[in-house]
Amino acid sequence: MTDSSKEPWWPQLTTSMRAVINGMQRAGHPPFNMLSPAQARQAYQLGAQVLEEDMPLSISTRDAQIQSRDAGALPVRLYWSGAQPSADSPRATVLYLHGGGFTIGGIDTHDVLCGRIAANTGAMVVSLQYRLAPEYRFPTAVHDCWDGLHWLATQGLQWGVDASLLAVAGDSAGGTLAAVIALMARDADLPLRAQCLIYPGTCAHQDTPSHGRYAQGPVLTAPLITWFFGQYIDDADREDWHFAPLLAPELGDVAPAVLILAECDPLVDEGIAYADQLRMAGVEVDIEIYRGVAHEFIKMGRVLPEAARAHQAIAAFLKQQLRL
Repeated sequence: MTDSSKEPWWPQLTTSMRAVINGMQRAGHPPFNMLSPAQARQAYQLGAQVLEEDMPLSISTRDAQIQSRDAGALPVRLYWSGAQPSADSPRATVLYLHGGGFTIGGIDTHDVLCGRIAANTGAMVVSLQYRLAPEYRFPTAVHDCWDGLHWLATQGLQWGVDASLLAVAGDSAGGTLAAVIALMARDADLPLRAQCLIYPGTCAHQDTPSHGRYAQGPVLTAPLITWFFGQYIDDADREDWHFAPLLAPELGDVAPAVLILAECDPLVDEGIAYADQLRMAGVEVDIEIYRGVAHEFIKMGRVLPEAARAHQAIAAFLKQQLRL
């Protein structure tokens, strides 16, 4: 076990973030990239919500399915507070796409996060379990996420979805997917009110300064990123904008965006670059960079005050854009 306090980024971390990293080291679990995908999924499932706050008491949920283009059933979980949305009383809806490097994660690993977004905004949140690599490689996840959004827009009224008040959101790989389907929605003339991108990956190659600065973490490392992408995509496809939305030929006229970024994260530079390019294209953008915290911080609300502040920023943005 290496001593993370000798890393150059250690002084940047908040005291609480340092405590989290120390706890991870003491646990001594092998990194996901040293495991098989099945083992990594199980390990992530066990630890993903350990540092989360409790599910808000006001939240109700139900599990359902959406049909994908190849007739596969995609699991979803609906979250709402108060009266259950219905066709007679539809509600603004956020499609949530979980993180996990396109390889791990799912509805259960992001359960509290989605419940908190629903409680904080008053919107209904629909969390989608898209299919994972390596069993389903690029672009299957993109297709699944697009099929989910399209279904909500065209058939979601039966669940109480107000198709005129739709947003997409996601963290990490899910943030990438949310950015991509926001662009696809624009191209398909599907009305989308907002996109919430939580430390998304946006570039084709891991060559920004922050990738070098945080190659050894904390939390997300260069070997782990390489492992995730090796499961998900062929090198020949990496400059496809459906993987790297920063390379999209045109970013204008896409839904307003909020980007939630962590300072001590390999992905922070490409998040900033995406926000800059959206602004240059005339898109309304809010950007929030949380100092002294790392990737995954938004799911550590039990110990990191920055997580609560990020949730407040997300709620304020979504409530404004969705007229809540």
